[in-house]
Amino acid sequence: MMSFQFSYGPKLLSGPGSAARLAELLPPGPCLFVTDADLRRIGLPDAALGALAEAGIEVRLFDAVEADPSRETLLAAVEAGRGCASVVGFGGGSPMDVAKLAAYLLGSGDELEEIWGVGKAVGTRLPLVLVPTTAGTGSEATPISVITVGGSLKLAVNSAPLTADWALLDADLTLGLPRAVTAATGLDAMVHAIEAYTSARLKNPVSDALARESLRLLAANLQRACEVPEDSDARSAMLLGAHLAGVAFANAPVAGVHALAYPLGGHFHVPHGVSNALMLTHVLGHNLHAAMPLYAELGALLDPALEGEGAQAQAQGFVERMRSLCIAAGVPLRLSEVGVGEADLDLLAAEAMKQERLLVNNPCPIGEADARRLYAAAL
Repeated sequence: MMSFQFSYGPKLLSGPGSAARLAELLPPGPCLFVTDADLRRIGLPDAALGALAEAGIEVRLFDAVEADPSRETLLAAVEAGRGCASVVGFGGGSPMDVAKLAAYLLGSGDELEEIWGVGKAVGTRLPLVLVPTTAGTGSEATPISVITVGGSLKLAVNSAPLTADWALLDADLTLGLPRAVTAATGLDAMVHAIEAYTSARLKNPVSDALARESLRLLAANLQRACEVPEDSDARSAMLLGAHLAGVAFANAPVAGVHALAYPLGGHFHVPHGVSNALMLTHVLGHNLHAAMPLYAELGALLDPALEGEGAQAQAQGFVERMRSLCIAAGVPLRLSEVGVGEADLDLLAAEAMKQERLLVNNPCPIGEADARRLYAAAL
């Protein structure tokens, strides 16, 4: 029998309108509520904030989180949370990543510079609840926080204490999201599922089962969620699919697609989901020979018509299916559409090599020359 270790992540509360139950999940005392200014402007956190006020919980609101949050933003959130008894992260991956690491730094007293990497944060964090407002990052399910340092370098803390106590999945918070956000975040979640299923390290039967169900839910509902943004059933399926992918890749880590996507976000400020979508089929093609049996299984999962075909046809069918989903979702398909040119390829390839923690999980090696070739193919 295979030996492996698996962590199921946070406790889960799911259902339309469940954000109003947030106060039930928090201890008495002041709460640091981490979100972003755009969500505050459209009033998305209002129900949750109202529930906290009704329960008599003092809120310290920190809404200055930007996309690809910086070290400075994180430390400002920590200062805002001094004396708080709990932390809530409300939003996409950026507010949740800041909330996770702020809760840890506030609770443990550790210095940030000492905990970058895997397994180095071993202290105790404050009680933490995460509330995603997009179906994509899966950050509410993972013990990982990614922070941008020095303007372009993405560093991560990946340690069990960052796992939230609760994740709250309220599909009402995702109704009416713009198509571009729905598409990019949905494809991001699909990449999480794919890379967890094919990870060269720590892949196991439980992560496989979650990744497969995640990919099935996301592929079946992405186009509907894009085209009918008020469809609650499609939104609920997307939110659950993204969460399952998060649990899967928290155990079987992501790989080459993410490694090549990060420099696009760091240097060109391309949204993370778009970055993943831009590199997805190119990295899948690079991996095709090494990952063929696994890609074949995913191909048959997404297209029953492939079930009677050989492994190569199924694997190639899987790559084509993912390309078709990207096209149907309407995300950019070429790097030139997001401001990347031929002159940028050497920089991107060199920067991708810094993502060693991700590259080691890829089904086959990606060297600097490989990375440049893949970026060039995506131009």
